[in-house]
Amino acid sequence: MTETLAGVAFPLAAAAALVASFVLATRLERLAERWHLSEVMLGLVIALAADSPEITSAITASVHGQRNIGAGVVLGSNVFNLAALLGLGAMVAGRIALHRRVVLVEGLVAVWTALVTVLVVCLGVAVGVGLALELVAIIPYVIVSAAPTGGLAARLPKGATSWLQAALDEEAIELSDSLHPTKTSRSDGLVAVIAMAVVVGSSIVMERSGQRLGTEFHLSALVVGGVVLAAVTSLPNAVGAIYLARRGRGSAVLSEATNSNMLNVLAGFLLPGVFVGISATSGSGTLVATWYAALTLLCLLIAFARRGMSWAWGAVIVAGYVAFVALAVTR
Repeated sequence: MTETLAGVAFPLAAAAALVASFVLATRLERLAERWHLSEVMLGLVIALAADSPEITSAITASVHGQRNIGAGVVLGSNVFNLAALLGLGAMVAGRIALHRRVVLVEGLVAVWTALVTVLVVCLGVAVGVGLALELVAIIPYVIVSAAPTGGLAARLPKGATSWLQAALDEEAIELSDSLHPTKTSRSDGLVAVIAMAVVVGSSIVMERSGQRLGTEFHLSALVVGGVVLAAVTSLPNAVGAIYLARRGRGSAVLSEATNSNMLNVLAGFLLPGVFVGISATSGSGTLVATWYAALTLLCLLIAFARRGMSWAWGAVIVAGYVAFVALAVTR
């Protein structure tokens, strides 16, 4: 791919991903309404669909031998997600309201994932061990999120079941004040699949053209992967979260943010790392991993203490991301 072609392809692919991601978010919200999914599951479904650019770009870069860029896309996307989905989402919506039990349900897996990432990237723990540790948290989380509370009653202690029911009730309180889709269509599923295909295709184009432009302008792998590609490939997630935040679906926004980061680490970093390996620990990798972990903790502490994310605290999170970009560019 020539520099001229890359310069044209990159913005066109980004624009296509933006439009397709908005369509994807609206159609998935309609499908969730039809299937009576919880807010946590809605966030998980949107995260799973909208994560395709980050994961596809990371795997594409790793397969082409650019493991530094591949890891940078995943971990840099996680930093961007926190700023764009929670920080910018709160700024655009004015406030993201959350109950503390909901924050705890989502936060436990989010913190665990961030710590596993630090262990692998910063402390050199084997990627296979990291994958096993991540699955220890993910499997119970998905089971609890997907199963009706009544179905869990026979498997969990009574106190745990009551606590989970209370969390779901608080989630329902948030949902009662939110906006719901006014109509659904039989074509929603097909349109969502087409939109996701456009997002995936656009992400591949963005990764290849972005890498070519980065080489042309002599940008470091940290800047190309951890900043440029990480931000651009995370746009579908940001669009989906801002859409949900403006409609008052705070639990879904938090779920999308935490699940997006969890899926990035699992499918874009740990799983590929088992087969193609990961780059040796470096200063840039440590920077991204520790910033991701620190910003995760900050977001969750704010959300728990303030029962959500206000405009002002959202601005603080965005400022944290700006500081990360400044450090990455100047390294």
